[in-house]
Amino acid sequence: MNNYFLLDINAINSENIIIALVGYVIVFLALLLLYFVFYNIPKIINFQVRARLRKKGKTECADADDLNIPGTVNAAIAMAIHLYLNELHDEEETVMTIKKVSKTYSPWSSKIYGMQMPIR
Repeated sequence: MNNYFLLDINAINSENIIIALVGYVIVFLALLLLYFVFYNIPKIINFQVRARLRKKGKTECADADDLNIPGTVNAAIAMAIHLYLNELHDEEETVMTIKKVSKTYSPWSSKIYGMQMPIR
């Protein structure tokens, strides 16, 4: 039995072409909509920030040309939040006890037997 995929051009009819074209148009329009949304998000955020600053009475800050925070400051803030939220250890007691454990010698744990001479 042959496992070949054969494309029969004669089986393609007008309904199949319309379905394909409608699908391409929908995907293209969705991508175009996402582009405009992501392109205008900074403008919307700046507008809201300026409105809040004016509401608090800080008109000189609201009228500034650049309200953006530098990327290095954003990276430092993001790293601090990440480290704060992802603390994986529990609360520990402050009392520590150290016990000396005597170990008997075992040739199985000796490092000298694991060494090999280099081959020249």
